[in-house]
Amino acid sequence: MTVNKGILAIALIAAAGAASYWSYGSTTAQAAGTGPTYTSDGKLVLPKNYRDWTFIGATVTPNALNGGKAGFPEFHNVYVEASKLAAYRKTGVFPEGTILVKELALLRNPKHEDGSADEASGRGFFEGSFNGLDVTVKDSKRYGKTGNWGFFNFGHHALPYESAAKEASKEECAGCHMGGAGKTDLTWIQFYPIMTAKN
Repeated sequence: MTVNKGILAIALIAAAGAASYWSYGSTTAQAAGTGPTYTSDGKLVLPKNYRDWTFIGATVTPNALNGGKAGFPEFHNVYVEASKLAAYRKTGVFPEGTILVKELALLRNPKHEDGSADEASGRGFFEGSFNGLDVTVKDSKRYGKTGNWGFFNFGHHALPYESAAKEASKEECAGCHMGGAGKTDLTWIQFYPIMTAKN
């Protein structure tokens, strides 16, 4: 009886350790943001902590320079996980599961006709409030018809954004990327020098 109890105790300890290990691994993977998450009906869940990822750059298309309403107003802040950026720099192609986040921000206190403002550093364009979120996900099996990328719009408006978004049609997003950035993995790398910088 004593031997059996000892064996049982060891087995319980081992099981508890394994459960703790797998629980830790699962939590760590989720915290690291290692891939997209979907709802039961196929919508993409808003990525978590994306502002903690690598910031690769920001283009700006002011409303004032685009007939009063830019297609994506106005700053475009783009983020990607560091490991995915490293892979791109080595191969020129993003790995499966890559998520690119583009968060829009309006200009801060535009004073001049072109939307610029005068600040301590000089006249220019400065970021104000967040105003929208677009996300792309690379998955060749799921999005093979749109160049291996899925495109999602979580709303072009002030915070909060939608918690989940359905895939945009090819006409809405992918077609433009396929036509203009087809040779660079559907990514406009010419606007983000960090993607090809060697040091």
